[in-house]
Amino acid sequence: MDMTNLTGSIVALVTPFCEDGSVDYPALERLVDFHLANGTDGILVLGTTGESSTMTDDEDYEVARCVVERVAGRVPVIGGAGSNATFESERKAAGLVRLGVDGLLLITPYYNKSNEEGIYRHFTAVLDKVDVPCILYNIPGRTGCSISEKNLARLAVHPNAWGLKEASGSISYATMAARYLSDDFRMFSGNDDIVVPLMSLGAKGVISVWADVAPATVHQMCADFLAGNVEAARRAQLDNLELIHALFCEVNPIPVKCALAEMGMIGEHYRQPLWQISDAGRERVVSALKGAGLLG
Repeated sequence: MDMTNLTGSIVALVTPFCEDGSVDYPALERLVDFHLANGTDGILVLGTTGESSTMTDDEDYEVARCVVERVAGRVPVIGGAGSNATFESERKAAGLVRLGVDGLLLITPYYNKSNEEGIYRHFTAVLDKVDVPCILYNIPGRTGCSISEKNLARLAVHPNAWGLKEASGSISYATMAARYLSDDFRMFSGNDDIVVPLMSLGAKGVISVWADVAPATVHQMCADFLAGNVEAARRAQLDNLELIHALFCEVNPIPVKCALAEMGMIGEHYRQPLWQISDAGRERVVSALKGAGLLG
């Protein structure tokens, strides 16, 4: 599916697990159906929220295959192909493209981090070898490094660099990044609490954890802003801050999987080193879900 005109709410989909630790494919299909029925504009699999860092290659590819087949071309599917080893990112990207994903998410090289030229070459190595739109992922809080302005300027003109997921949480960085946006290079917020501020700078939507539990709300907020109904979008952003913050009260995706389990969507199972949410965290998540009308 052509995703070059994609805007709005892209859900950073969780990967549901069974009690024995295996992937719960029936639950995964139910989640896909939930998003298709509630206006989600695109689906990202195998991101941070999907716990891909704890999954095997076979599991990654099978999850991607399952989602691509279930979606059946109704919305774009984006596959996370990140690694701190460039050749692993290249290999994973190629495998996901063969499975039919419509685009890729490429993260900065975490832990070893690299220098500026190394980061540039890390991205271009993958961009040069694929033929689908790619979103560059800037999240220094998790990776320990950022895409510099110099590198962003160079990467934004690559024909396969289609966008930026900006998750630094810095309006200053987003303002700088906005100078390099074009019809061929767009930005999506990677932080649910500042979607509307980033859209005011030119972002076209959000890659969202919040959308895992409230897809219709996040879709409508983005659609309202893009249609010029800024006040409605602003109100949705502000009215949902309690829920958004609750979904990040502990390390992602622990709270959002807790929320989905409380909503009866999935079993509450994680891959170690992630663990069950604290009692205080659960109380906060449940309270926020009730406040948003998502739980009775």
